[in-house]
Amino acid sequence: MKALIAVFTVAMLTVNGSQAQKIWTEADPNYTVDNLKRTRDELIRETENLSDAQWHFHEAPDRWSIAEVVEHLALWEIIWAREISMGNRSTPRPDLIATSSPDSYYHDFIMENKAHVSPDFSRPTGFIQGKNNLIFFTRLRNQAIGFADTTQADMRVQFELTATKYPRNMHQVYIYQWGHVDRHMRQIRKIKAHPNYPKETATN
Repeated sequence: MKALIAVFTVAMLTVNGSQAQKIWTEADPNYTVDNLKRTRDELIRETENLSDAQWHFHEAPDRWSIAEVVEHLALWEIIWAREISMGNRSTPRPDLIATSSPDSYYHDFIMENKAHVSPDFSRPTGFIQGKNNLIFFTRLRNQAIGFADTTQADMRVQFELTATKYPRNMHQVYIYQWGHVDRHMRQIRKIKAHPNYPKETATN
């Protein structure tokens, strides 16, 4: 009986020790939530007063309008949420930390100037009108912020793509999530700088 108690005590100390060694420290969720909020707010400021003509202006027939860019961002919010959910259901893999790519790899990739090709499942439909795209995005982003702000999961040991050469942890998925908005903010500002972009804004 004493031996059993001793084993149980060691096990509890091990569990408590692993909790004390949580790798996703307080600075990480703060950084994540701050950037999720920052990019949400910047997108709102950039688009909330657009007129219908401004929302749906195309630089060229094959270029997305601002409405389509924001719809694309909203679709990716759904995809990021699924990745976070699936990653958190997996077995923690702290052993992958030493060999996985650093955070800077993901930030540099999402912010590079090179054009990225959107997969078919995240291409905008164009069916959503104007500001409804912003409402769509904002509701999803607020859900993401709420989860990131309250989760007790250690996002640096929860990985996806573990069978590949490039597994990434959930903190790095968050870098993609908020960085994706930063990336497309450049696109929105480019659209607004076009000489034929409508000048009138929405009237309240």
